[in-house]
Amino acid sequence: MGEKGILMVISGFSGAGKGTLVRALMQEYDQYALSVSMTTRAPREGERDGVEYFFTDREHFEETIRAEGLIEYASYCGNYYGTPRAYVEEQLSRGQNVILEIEIQGALKIKEKFPESVLIFVTPPSAAELKRRLLGRGTESTEVIGKRLARAVEESDGIEAYDYIVVNDKLETCVEEIHRLVDAARRAPVRRKALIAKIREELQEFSKGAE
Repeated sequence: MGEKGILMVISGFSGAGKGTLVRALMQEYDQYALSVSMTTRAPREGERDGVEYFFTDREHFEETIRAEGLIEYASYCGNYYGTPRAYVEEQLSRGQNVILEIEIQGALKIKEKFPESVLIFVTPPSAAELKRRLLGRGTESTEVIGKRLARAVEESDGIEAYDYIVVNDKLETCVEEIHRLVDAARRAPVRRKALIAKIREELQEFSKGAE
């Protein structure tokens, strides 16, 4: 059996370009898989079940919680959002690095349950650039942008809990940097337990033979 993949969390301020970054990372490298969340909210126009989200009702979601079928879940604006365990475990066992694009609240739960996970926080170069990007979308009212910026103040409180912070200035550079960080993280002893155990076992055999 090959080497297991890494469970990685990518978070960041709204407007930091997380979605674009994750899509570019998956296009550039074939060892990444994006986890699909389960939610009780209604699908938006164009969203497909099992692609953007697994859409379900409250009763089934709560059944899944009781059956420990989610690795994390949270409630936002009256709806549940969670990460299905089976999909994540299947991808990791195939050697894929599974990306969870979730908020700080969920990220900290993941780190608690899975100490070997890698947490990456994506930020624009400055708060002024964040505001410029939000305004540049042209899809949201001034009031909504104000709320997103207020939310960013709260989100900035948890950044220290992440393993890495990455500045998303130029997309290609940022994608390459994240790939390098994950590649290096795979070599950390905490994520190479099987290899360490195998080497120790072989060394013990050698030392017995030398006695």
